[in-house]
Amino acid sequence: MYSLKLRKIGSSVGVILPKEMLEKLHLSEGDQLFADATPDGLQLTPYDPDFEAAMQVFSSTRKRYRNALRQLAK
Repeated sequence: MYSLKLRKIGSSVGVILPKEMLEKLHLSEGDQLFADATPDGLQLTPYDPDFEAAMQVFSSTRKRYRNALRQLAK
């Protein structure tokens, strides 16, 4: 568990993540994080929830259109 401190950054407030946490999440400066408020607190993830939703929709339709997708891949 990490203790993080809120700091003023320009006209905003930000959190500085320790190097160990960045390495664990495979993040570096300029990468994007997604935050979600959960009943247990705040969840930070480098994975885009919209991308995951799009992949689920694709998975449900790829079998139906597999021949068309093969033709498009040529």
